[in-house]
Amino acid sequence: MSQYERRMGYLNNNKIIYRRYPVKDKPSEIFSWGYFYEQGTHECYELFRSKAKITTYKSLKWHLLVLWYLNPVMTQDKFVELSRYLVRKENGFVAFNISDQTLNQIVHDVSMMDLEEPPKNKARKIIFKDFTGLTTSEKLSIVGKLIGRSKKAEPEDIYDTMLYINDLNQKITISKIAKILKVSTRTIYRGMNNELKKEKELLNNQL
Repeated sequence: MSQYERRMGYLNNNKIIYRRYPVKDKPSEIFSWGYFYEQGTHECYELFRSKAKITTYKSLKWHLLVLWYLNPVMTQDKFVELSRYLVRKENGFVAFNISDQTLNQIVHDVSMMDLEEPPKNKARKIIFKDFTGLTTSEKLSIVGKLIGRSKKAEPEDIYDTMLYINDLNQKITISKIAKILKVSTRTIYRGMNNELKKEKELLNNQL
């Protein structure tokens, strides 16, 4: 795992938006700690909400696109500056080295994309408000309680659970996910697509 802690000061000091709650989708239930979307929502953007690092060019490009989308008044120069900040390993956002040439190409590609079109995003069912005071273990308990009601485990449920397990600095296993979501391991295996399998491996490798 990278020894560098994530340095959020640059983003916060420059008032760069990196999180946004759903705009049009309405929650099925509202709690003091957050929101539950029974059918899931693709409108929630919460970059850097977990300890996981950016580990691939594809993921880096997606993160930059979301930042560009959430900050439409950002100038090109500021976007380039932000991109260079994110890819310096000592700032704690990425887990790999990237050349200036490759970064310039990624920045160019992102700059040419249509900002009117929301970036593709994983569906989320449970969204926690900031500063709830809940520990990661308590959040996992809430996830298990709400998702366990349906006795199903959709890919978005599995993904969220994996992130919280990773935040506890624990190895992600099928049996651990199944126990938290209160379903069988067979149900988890059925819900684990290839993308989730790769994500599970990447997260475990960062421990």
